[in-house]
Amino acid sequence: MLFQKRHTIPAHTEELTLPMKIMTIYAHPADTITNCGGALARHADAGDDIVAVILTHGGRIHPNKYAEEMRKDNPDPAIAAAGLQDIVDNKKDELRRAAEIIGIGTVVTLDHDDILNVLQEPMVAELAEVIAEHAPDIVICDYPKNPVSADSSHTIATMTALAAIQQAGQFLAHLDGQKEINVRQVFFTGLSVHNTDALSAYGMRNDMSVDITPVVGRKIAAMDGFVSQGYDGVFARKLVEANNGEAGRAAGVNFAEPYTRYRGETHELFPLTEQAKVTDPLTRHVSYSQINLRADYPVS
Repeated sequence: MLFQKRHTIPAHTEELTLPMKIMTIYAHPADTITNCGGALARHADAGDDIVAVILTHGGRIHPNKYAEEMRKDNPDPAIAAAGLQDIVDNKKDELRRAAEIIGIGTVVTLDHDDILNVLQEPMVAELAEVIAEHAPDIVICDYPKNPVSADSSHTIATMTALAAIQQAGQFLAHLDGQKEINVRQVFFTGLSVHNTDALSAYGMRNDMSVDITPVVGRKIAAMDGFVSQGYDGVFARKLVEANNGEAGRAAGVNFAEPYTRYRGETHELFPLTEQAKVTDPLTRHVSYSQINLRADYPVS
């Protein structure tokens, strides 16, 4: 169940009473949960609307349940007989269950093939229509890395997302039957840099974090649902412990998800977060070390 929350902007402008609309755009079924599941859970609890868009069917990505079974001398006949559509349907069921745990209201699967090597104009157009339909305020997607690397599908997915955002912003109602949609901000995930200042590594860093400590158990529970690709159990805890734990250390909390803002932001005054106000530099290393993840969220 979602709880309504009133969002406000400065007093001299009109009050916004509608929930924030957030859309994630990722290549594969589990990406939304592993990258930003904690932040989404917090926004869901705040009453915000969340749409998860998955570009591919995911049938060939991390097919552990099926590939590992086929390595056995006597594989389970039911698993061995699974076709691509059976695998895809199972992945979708896993994603739907994970989405319910997190609080994602809508899941959109475009079901393209897992092999994404180049930007495809028809996919951009299709995604632009999805963006126009849901009109998100915020989009979250992967930090675009080197497109010649092995994880190029993640970079292509983000290239598709940015191109679709631009296309959605150029719709004309009298020509396209659809007015323009302006996404207000894009947040990138997956930049594996945990510098705590703007000078180290020549400024290459995530420039904000979301404290996911209150909902870390839900993120683990959602990952536990992706059994077919081996993301459950010890891996779920390892990923959260290593990635979100290190991001939390940098952010001064137990567990965090790091983000890089695509666009610069404008404030009426210099911003100072509540976290910055209450953090004690002397004891922060103790305060962000209070949760024993393996003990508090054991593998069932």
